[in-house]
Order: sequence, then C-alpha cells, then structure tokens
Amino acid sequence: METLFSILHVVTAVFIVGPMAILPMSAMRAVRAGNGSQVATLAKSTNLFSLLSLLVVVFGFGVMGMADPKYNLSITTPWVLWSIILYLVALAISLFVVVPTMRKAAEALGAVDASNPAAAATTTSYPAIAAGSGVASLLLVAVVVLMVWKP
Repeated sequence: METLFSILHVVTAVFIVGPMAILPMSAMRAVRAGNGSQVATLAKSTNLFSLLSLLVVVFGFGVMGMADPKYNLSITTPWVLWSIILYLVALAISLFVVVPTMRKAAEALGAVDASNPAAAATTTSYPAIAAGSGVASLLLVAVVVLMVWKP
C-alpha cells in the first residue's frame, strides 16, 4: 500500500502541480497576444489545478503515515514541515494573486477596443502574473528539492 501511495503522490505531483506552475506562463503569452478568452480559460484551469494539487498533500500524508518507523517521520520533521509551508505559500500565491490577476486581465482584454487589445491588460496584469507565478514556481522547486534531498 505504501508503494501505491508513493506512486499516486509522485504522479499527482507531476500531472497536477506541473500544470499549476506552467499554465500562468501560457496566460502571459495570451495577455501579450490580447486573447482575453484564452486568458479566462487559463485562469479557470490554473484555479482547478491549484485546488487539485491538494491531492498531492493527501497522498504525501498517506506515504508518511505508512513509512517505516525507523525513519521517524512526522509533520514536525524539518524537511516535511518546510515542504508543507512552502507548498501552502505557493498555493496561496497561485489562488489569491495569480488567478485573480489572470481573471482581471481577461476582463480588461474583453473591454479594450480592437485597435490595441493588449495594451491595458499588459501594462497592469502581465508583471503581476509573471512575478506571482515565478515565485510560486520557485517555491514548488524548493519543495521538490526538499522531497528528494530530505536534509
């Protein structure tokens, strides 16, 4: 059963957390292109993948609970605790900064005239999406390093 939970933990991390980190980067391209409907779709997808990423945590707790007692793993094990904290910060940035900014960009692109469609959304939203998604991605990379290194 531990092997099953380990597989589920890694697979969900790859196929759910990966898109959570990458989709905002596609949204930045759509903002530059002035494609508001694509930005709106990517905002919905990023929100969904961000919420689904909680499955990774659930499976991770399953793995930790089934781990051999010789490893003495608990939520207070430093690398586990820091992984959880960094993940929660990345999730909060994604849900409360990146996704809302993508939604605002989509709305702005829908309201802008056809002569210069990307101007309004690009000047205000693009940097916030880039910074938020960049920080969230770096935090997720730190989580992966802690999961592999286990200092």
